[in-house]
Amino acid sequence: MSRGVAGCLLVLSFCTGIADAVGYLALDRTFFGNMTGNVLVLGMGASRTTDLPVEGPAIALVCFFIGAALGGRAMRGAEIRRAFPLLGLVALGLAAAAVALAVDPAPRGSVQARLLAVTLALAMGLQASLARRIGVPGVTTVAVTSTLVGLAADSALAMGIDQPWGRRLGAVLLMCAGAAAGALLLTVSPGLSLGLAAVLVLGVAVAGSRLGRGRVVPGSTG
Repeated sequence: MSRGVAGCLLVLSFCTGIADAVGYLALDRTFFGNMTGNVLVLGMGASRTTDLPVEGPAIALVCFFIGAALGGRAMRGAEIRRAFPLLGLVALGLAAAAVALAVDPAPRGSVQARLLAVTLALAMGLQASLARRIGVPGVTTVAVTSTLVGLAADSALAMGIDQPWGRRLGAVLLMCAGAAAGALLLTVSPGLSLGLAAVLVLGVAVAGSRLGRGRVVPGSTG
């Protein structure tokens, strides 16, 4: 697996952090990349013992699933290198959401917030599906729990299995850094965070397409 391809997916992990920071802080405490968070928020909100939302996380879960399914359909029977140009659609979704937020910052619970949730969850579901198809070991771009389990369980102190610890640790740190960057940029402009993510994903699409002219070898996403 090319280091360049692995680097591309690590950048996508950073962008997931940005998208989730925007979702949680500006769009009704909804995650667009980390669906585990939505399941928990949805469950607690449904209990009616908290003020946590139900509609936003539910919309995100459904649309993330649809986005991931569309990614799988687009990649059916295709070479892995096709995944990178398709990331341009993810960048387009992020850019559209960035413009919408910049023009009219969405209050929590508004119709605009719901439309943004649909757009961003579809985009992140598509991104996750494409990243899974590319298959860089240790990088899922949307989750860190399994990555942390792998780091711990495969470490020299545990099973002692050789692992891509650099990529795994990098994915965790970059997602955290992305969330921090997203939160900071929100204080400047609501659309700036997603604008940065859109530019970065577009850069990954272009760079990955060039790298994909050579042979891209699939691997496990564990």
